[in-house]
Amino acid sequence: MSNNYTEEINRRRTFAIISHPDAGKTTLTEKFLLYGGAINLAGSVKGKATARHAVSDWMQIEKDRGISVTSSVLQFEYDGYCINILDTPGHQDFSEDTYRTLMAADSAVMVIDASKGVEAQTRKLFKVCVMRDIPIFTFINKMDRDSLSPYDLLDDIEKELGIGTYPMNWPIGSGVDFKGVYDREKGEVLMFEPEGENAGRKEVKEQDFSLEDAALKQAIGDSLYTTLADDVELLDGAGYEFDLEKVRHGKLSPVFFGSALTNFGVEPFLESFLKLTTPPLSRETSHGVVDPQDDAFSAFVFKIQANMNKAHRDRIAFLRICSGKFEKGMEVEHVQGGRKMKLSQPQQLMAQSREIIEEAYAGDIIGVFDPGVFSIGDTLCSPGKKIRFEGIPTFAPELFSLVRQKDTMKRKQFVKGATQIAQEGAIQIFQEIDSGMEEIIVGVVGSLQFDVFQYRMENEYNVDIYMQTLPFQFIRWIDNEEIELKKLNLTSDTKKVQDTKGRYLLLFSNQWSINWALEHNEGLLLSEFSRS
Repeated sequence: MSNNYTEEINRRRTFAIISHPDAGKTTLTEKFLLYGGAINLAGSVKGKATARHAVSDWMQIEKDRGISVTSSVLQFEYDGYCINILDTPGHQDFSEDTYRTLMAADSAVMVIDASKGVEAQTRKLFKVCVMRDIPIFTFINKMDRDSLSPYDLLDDIEKELGIGTYPMNWPIGSGVDFKGVYDREKGEVLMFEPEGENAGRKEVKEQDFSLEDAALKQAIGDSLYTTLADDVELLDGAGYEFDLEKVRHGKLSPVFFGSALTNFGVEPFLESFLKLTTPPLSRETSHGVVDPQDDAFSAFVFKIQANMNKAHRDRIAFLRICSGKFEKGMEVEHVQGGRKMKLSQPQQLMAQSREIIEEAYAGDIIGVFDPGVFSIGDTLCSPGKKIRFEGIPTFAPELFSLVRQKDTMKRKQFVKGATQIAQEGAIQIFQEIDSGMEEIIVGVVGSLQFDVFQYRMENEYNVDIYMQTLPFQFIRWIDNEEIELKKLNLTSDTKKVQDTKGRYLLLFSNQWSINWALEHNEGLLLSEFSRS
């Protein structure tokens, strides 16, 4: 393998940003891009009607509500590194999308709101990171507002998430008294200077002082200086040991304090993060481990997004390249489809804007045109390799709605829209046995997904729909190959349906009905997950 190839892979960093809604994740993403020179003025997610919207929020409903509902993929260059950021929706109703995105990342940045500490959604996402054994870096955001004590915040992370913490820097004051941070490695203070109107839109001015500098005392005042000197002494003696091996396996999280909105602390965080994270990691497959430096090309689909470009009504499959080099026009094998194909229109993405690329390397995320053949979790590789990456499990939906189109003449658009949105993995669709698609049952993890589904059907596919909530709470796939559905002894409120792949399922209103089904049908095997 040539040196150039090895170099290209070694300078790749691919990470996901996770957080609870409103902790400032999208804002932090914006600021990374600002420092990477990808955008000149950073947008903020919320704000006045005239304000710029964040680059990573591209769907109208996201701009209206100020939340991210689909994962975005952004790539930029910084300081010789090529960085792929996967921005994930913070909202719990879209946790499945986040889960799949984490499968494509090599490390995670966890954003925590300094006034709230660890919140429910953070816990859930964190568990996925631990499952994946990937490094987790923590950015404690919004230090320029009233916040909890830094000790309480560290304690909260350790207790709630069961992970060690190592503060890389330490805040001086908070809220209106927030003066900056002390960098423990360099032994110097970075002063925070608020910049009026345009704060946070441009790179921030920073002043450096050493701890012994007399001017520092003057700059931050006696009381904050005394507190800082005591804190530094305490931290150095408290036994927080930095252990890179533990960081790499997600057992210890380096913690940084700052404010993404005002840009303070973002660049130091980015610099340390790039030093501490690794180039792309190897991956498990059906045929053993695939090394990123392998010559043979391999990648898996972790996300499908329809209609990113209104003019073309297209579908993009997002691939994480796991080994080898991708070249435009190359032939690959689609393992699940059992056929060879050329990947057309390979693109690198910057939220909505995209450019056609000639090549990409292990660690990169690229978008390719999907003619309707890919599913989430599919493997693509050099012809003849026949490897399969581990499948990405599908969550069992918890809310169900009966859906039909208002105008029966629009059946074609209705079927197309529902099928495409389901292939993206945002919803799951089911049909009654032996019935057509005139009426479908849509299952989701959170209620906001119904709103997004309705919005997209109306705006992207031009189909008005009726939605009726159904009383089901549980879904189980039938694992028995040879089963006569008609002979199953079930309670009257249990419904038999099939999924898009023709597998049979049962919908239950309560746990009691599940127990009934298992007790009254000998040998019946039910599972909570569909195996892709």
